[in-house]
Amino acid sequence: MANSSPISPEITSSRCMTEKVTATLNFEMTNYLQLKGMGVGKFVSSPVFQVGGYDWEIRFYPDGVRTDECAGHASSFVYYHNQAQEVSTTFTLSMLETKGKKEVASFGVTHHVFSSEKDDWGYKKFVNRSLLKSLSRLGDGCFTIRCVLTVRIESPPLEHPGHLERMLKDGRGADVTFRVGGQEHRAHRSLLAARSKIFEEQLFDDPMTEMEKDMQHVKVTDIDPTVFKMMLHYIYTDSLPPCDDDGEGYRPAVMQHLLVAADRYALDRLKQMCEEELCKRLDVHTVTTTLALANKHHCEKLKKTCVGFMSSAGVMAAVVETDGFKEHLKTCSRPLSLEEPRGEKATINPQDIMIQARDMKGYVRK
Repeated sequence: MANSSPISPEITSSRCMTEKVTATLNFEMTNYLQLKGMGVGKFVSSPVFQVGGYDWEIRFYPDGVRTDECAGHASSFVYYHNQAQEVSTTFTLSMLETKGKKEVASFGVTHHVFSSEKDDWGYKKFVNRSLLKSLSRLGDGCFTIRCVLTVRIESPPLEHPGHLERMLKDGRGADVTFRVGGQEHRAHRSLLAARSKIFEEQLFDDPMTEMEKDMQHVKVTDIDPTVFKMMLHYIYTDSLPPCDDDGEGYRPAVMQHLLVAADRYALDRLKQMCEEELCKRLDVHTVTTTLALANKHHCEKLKKTCVGFMSSAGVMAAVVETDGFKEHLKTCSRPLSLEEPRGEKATINPQDIMIQARDMKGYVRK
C-alpha cells in the first residue's frame, strides 16, 4: 500500500567546515481508504533512507498520533534512527495527490535537532481526515508525502593552514630567503611555486635567478616589508593575518599596496580580497588613488565602485576640496603612502582627477 521513490541526495559544501546534504523522498500511499481505521497511534512508514550518513524514515498516522491532540487530523513525522548522535536539520513536509499532483497539505521549513530525546518531529494535525476521505472517493485514493530533508554535518576545522603557518614562522625546511627593505623572510620554494606562477618562474624557470637560487637569497624591490610578509602569510594560509588596529581593519593604504603585490605575483584571490576591502572603505580622501589603481591593475568591480561613489551628489566637489589637492602631482597611479599617519588626508593630482571625472561621465552614460 505504500512505497518510496527517493531522489539521489544533492550535496553542497562550503569552506566554513559545515557540509549540507539534501535529499527528497516521495512516500506514496496507494489507497488511503484501506489505511483508514488502523487506530490512533498506528502508523505506516517509508523504507529507511540515508541522508548525510544517518538513517531516516517518514511515518504517517492515518488516524492521528494521539486522540486528544489531533482533532480529526492525520499525522506525519520524520523519524531519526541514529539516536546516539545529535544532528541538526531543516526539512519540509507536504502531501500531494499522486495522480494530479494537487497539493493537499503543506508546511514551511522546520529547523530541528534530532537526538535520543527528540527522535521524531512533525505535525500532529498534518491533514484533515475528512478531506482525505473526500478526495479518495473522487479520485484513486493515492497520495504522496514529500519530505525535503537537509542535514548539516559539522566537520572538524581544517588543520593544514595552521600547520603551514607554523612552518612559515619557524622556518624549518626553508630553502630561500627574501631580502625586502632591509628585512629577511625565509620561505619554501616549492610551496611558493605551487601558489604563484610568478614565483615558479623566478625560483625554478628563470636562468637569471639560478645563482641567487643556489645562494638561497632573492632580493625583492618595490614592496614594503610588512606588505610582503602579509602576502607570504596569505600564500601559506589562504587568509590575511589578524589586524591589530582596534577592530577597524587594515588601512586603505595597506590594502592598496597589497593589491599591487598580489597583482605582481598573480595571486588572483588575494587581489580580489583586497579589492573587496577597498570597496568597503572608500572615502573622499582615498577614492582618487583607488580609482587610478583599479584602472592600472584591471580591477573592474573596484573601478565601478569608485565611479559610483564619485558620481554621488557632492562627492566630486568634496574630493576637489580635500587638503593637498594641489600637491599630488606624480603619484595618482600609486597606492597611498604607508608612512602616512592615520587621519592625515591624501593628496590628489588636479589634472588626473579632472581626466577621471570626464571619463567617469562617459562611463556612466553607457
